[in-house]
Amino acid sequence: MNSGMIGKIEKAHRYAEERSRFRFSGLAVTVHGDNDDHEVRIEGGALICVCDFYRHESVCAHTMAVERLLAGMLPVPAVAA
Repeated sequence: MNSGMIGKIEKAHRYAEERSRFRFSGLAVTVHGDNDDHEVRIEGGALICVCDFYRHESVCAHTMAVERLLAGMLPVPAVAA
């Protein structure tokens, strides 16, 4: 491995530890729920889920879990719309 690559790997590790460097503008993630898998994504600045509960309440355990997982890394409007 060349020295340039070693430097890039070290920088990547440093960046990954500094969560404030990251803001997600697009995201799709599968949450393995107790009963089924659910896709959560950022859409129009909001966390959206495909589950029935979300369709009625505009928030669900899946969106709240993603919000907690990515705390401080989501754009302000994306936190549980």
